[in-house]
Amino acid sequence: MIYTALTCKAMRFAYNAYHGQLDVGGVPYVFHPYHLAEQMKDEFSTCAALLHDVVEDTDVTIEELEKEFPPEVTEAVRLLTHAEGTDYFDYVRAIRKNPIAAAVKMADLAHNSDESRLIQSVPPERIARWREKYARAKAILEESEP
Repeated sequence: MIYTALTCKAMRFAYNAYHGQLDVGGVPYVFHPYHLAEQMKDEFSTCAALLHDVVEDTDVTIEELEKEFPPEVTEAVRLLTHAEGTDYFDYVRAIRKNPIAAAVKMADLAHNSDESRLIQSVPPERIARWREKYARAKAILEESEP
């Protein structure tokens, strides 16, 4: 992971925002954005990875992030926030236009596709739907789907 004053600020922000949340596998949710951040190549994408789900999955607003982080980070987080009522694949197509958001989403899809993270109580049908959804999203990001 890239360690700068800004990325450390994003780490603390994410840690506090996700405090007490667990992922579908029952582990602290904050490990997911930390895992993505470890794969990023620059400061802004590292911050965006750490913060990618805070607006969607916590009480944090994009306006709060805009007060704390540069526009390159907050614009990526805004794009990575799947707004209710927006078709998932339209959302992914919008992400494709922003290199920071696209890099984070590719890492997110890879981590979400790691079935070893899932507990056995997740129904196989749900896992199959996720596989299909994530494969199509990856194709969109790689521009192999219009």
